[in-house]
Amino acid sequence: MTSQTTTADAPAAPQGSHMWVLTLEKPGRGMTTAHGTVTPPAGATRHDVFRRLLDYVVAENPRMSSGNCVFFTLESNRL
Repeated sequence: MTSQTTTADAPAAPQGSHMWVLTLEKPGRGMTTAHGTVTPPAGATRHDVFRRLLDYVVAENPRMSSGNCVFFTLESNRL
């Protein structure tokens, strides 16, 4: 699972079926927000995806290992 950022001049990388944003906070000690796209496996629940993304964000930001989730969204990546 990777977080992707593209600019208007760069070719777009393949994207997942859903776009996500997750913000974790340790009050008084810091906050981090991550985003990207993901294609959940067949039969996955919203909670399954949340836990997978939470693990990913914490692996990338170990200082947030016991942070509070202050924002999470998982939406279809289609307009």
